[in-house]
Amino acid sequence: MDADRVQQMQTLLNYQFKNTLYLAEALTHSSLADDRLESNERMEFLGDSVLSLVICKTLFERFPEYLEGDLTKIKSRLVSRKTCAEIANEMGLPDYVRVGKGMSQTRAMSGSIAAASLEAIIAAIYLDGGMKAAEQFILEKFQPLIDETDAEQHQENFKSLLQQYCQKEHNLTPIYQLLDEKGPDHNKCFEMAVVINHKRYPSAWGVTKKEAEQKAAHLVLVELDIISSDEPEEV
Repeated sequence: MDADRVQQMQTLLNYQFKNTLYLAEALTHSSLADDRLESNERMEFLGDSVLSLVICKTLFERFPEYLEGDLTKIKSRLVSRKTCAEIANEMGLPDYVRVGKGMSQTRAMSGSIAAASLEAIIAAIYLDGGMKAAEQFILEKFQPLIDETDAEQHQENFKSLLQQYCQKEHNLTPIYQLLDEKGPDHNKCFEMAVVINHKRYPSAWGVTKKEAEQKAAHLVLVELDIISSDEPEEV
């Protein structure tokens, strides 16, 4: 890469490389490289892991009330190829990727190649500046999506939303009481109710305790006017 191209990329990334060879490798697609070991494929592999670690750590620290399944769901959205491609395209990253003849006009440039280039860039920053530099770059690009995804998650996780409300307004955690269960062991259903400040709210039934808890939390949120009554009961 020539000096002007390198400087443009560093300005775009808001990061100054100590070793620009990392940057050059991160932007070299296998269709151009004489040897695939000289392409960005290995960096893509590393960058995917660095991205996942940073996102997992961020979600773990930011959402202490979320269960493993909730965290996994958000993480999967954030580190998906689709999301990486969108961020790469917003940055204009594909314009800097060096590809073989005929590749620049393919749909892959805005899809898989764009996503791979972002992961490779993350690896390049990590190798050049360490985890702190990589984390700063990742959060700069992904923080708005983390905020947006969390807002969407709230609409699907009534227990989390109710817990945040209770902690903020009452400095306590809602209690879920099992009131009844029916059916044989292989096909049970459960009745759960939420208790807040010694007040028990209307109960709800579900085929699992978790589903019943979500439905019960939904009833509380509606009664407290935190969400509307026509909000979908996704569990």
